[in-house]
Amino acid sequence: MSLNARFAVISDLHIALPQTIWDIPNRFHLVEISIPALELVFNHLEQLNLDFLLLPGDLTQHGEPINHDWLQRRLSQLPYPVYVVPGNHDVPTLLPDERSIGLKDFPHYYHQFGYDNPDQLYYTREIFPGVQLIGLNSNQFDQTGKQLGCLDAPQLAWLEDVLAQTKDKLIVVMVHHNVIEHLPSQSKHPLGRRYMLDNAPTLLNLLKAAGVNLIFTGHLHVQDIAYHQGIYDITTGSLVSYPHPYRVLELRTDNLGNRWLQIESHHITSVPGWENLPEISRKWMGDRSHPFMVKLLTAPPLCLPQHDADKLAPSLRNFWADIAVGDTYFDFPDFPPPVRRYFQTFSAMDSNGKPAFIDNHTTLLLE
Repeated sequence: MSLNARFAVISDLHIALPQTIWDIPNRFHLVEISIPALELVFNHLEQLNLDFLLLPGDLTQHGEPINHDWLQRRLSQLPYPVYVVPGNHDVPTLLPDERSIGLKDFPHYYHQFGYDNPDQLYYTREIFPGVQLIGLNSNQFDQTGKQLGCLDAPQLAWLEDVLAQTKDKLIVVMVHHNVIEHLPSQSKHPLGRRYMLDNAPTLLNLLKAAGVNLIFTGHLHVQDIAYHQGIYDITTGSLVSYPHPYRVLELRTDNLGNRWLQIESHHITSVPGWENLPEISRKWMGDRSHPFMVKLLTAPPLCLPQHDADKLAPSLRNFWADIAVGDTYFDFPDFPPPVRRYFQTFSAMDSNGKPAFIDNHTTLLLE
C-alpha cells in the first residue's frame, strides 16, 4: 500500500493553568509558558494540513484534573485527529488525591483521543489508511505505591494478540518511557534508567518479531533518534524545556514501494513575557545544573571523588542543555583523559565513531 501522510509530534507539554503552577526549585522545565507555547504550535500546525498529531505523554504539570480538563477541551477544537498516551506526570498516583487524577481516570479524559474503551489504559486503532497506532501505558505502581515505568503482563498479552492480528499495515507504537537507549548505557546508569522502560527488551522482541520499526517516546526531554536492530525510537524534547521543540513528519512511499519518513524539527523561540525564550531557558537550566552534574560525575562509571566533581561541574553547566538540543559533539580537552573520553561518548556519532546528525532533521528508510 502506498502511504503518504503528514503528522506532528509534541511531547511533554506539562500543561499548567496559572492558578495550578507550583514551584520546584530544581526543575529544568518552564511550565509557566506551557499554554502560550502550545498555542503557538497549534497556530503553526493548523497551516500544514496535518493528518494526525501524536502526544507521547506528560500532558500536564502533575496530573491536576483542571489541567487535564483544559487540555482535552482544547484538543477537541483542533481540525485534525489527536492521539495521546499517559506520562508519569499525568498519573502520579494510583488513586486520585487532592492534587491529581488516578491512573484509571486517564482514559475518561481522553476518550476522543484514542481511548474508545474507558476501562483500558492502552488502545489500538487505524489512524490513517494503512497506518495502525498502538498506544501503550508505561505507568505502573508497586505494592507500596511507588510509580514504575513498565508494561504489565495483561498489556503485553494484549499487545501480542494485536500484533498477530494486524497485517499489511504500518504499525506505529507510542509510549512515554524510552524503549531504546538514547544515552550511553542509559538502561544501567542510576540517572538514566528511570527514563527507560524497565522491560524494554521484552517489548523490543515482540515488535521485532512483528516487523515494527517505529516507536515514538518522550519523558527524557531531549531530541534524539535511536536505532536498534531495525527499530527506531524517536524521542521528542519537552515543549516547555530548552530548546522547546516539536516535530513535523512526512511519511512517503516512492515508486519502488519503499517507505520513507522525513523528520523536521521546529522550536518555539518567543512567547509573551519571554521574548528571548531560548536564552532564558538555557540559562534557567544551567543555573540548576550543578547538583545534577555532580551526581553524574560521582556516579558509575566515573565515580569521581566529591571535590573533583565539584571542580569539573561548572564546565558542564550547559551539558544537559546541549544534550537536549540533539546533534551535538562533546569534547572537554581540559578534563582528565578518562573523563574526557566518557563525555565524548554522548556525542552524536554512529557506530563507527563518525558524526551522525540525525536527531532533528533527517529522512529515515523504513525497511
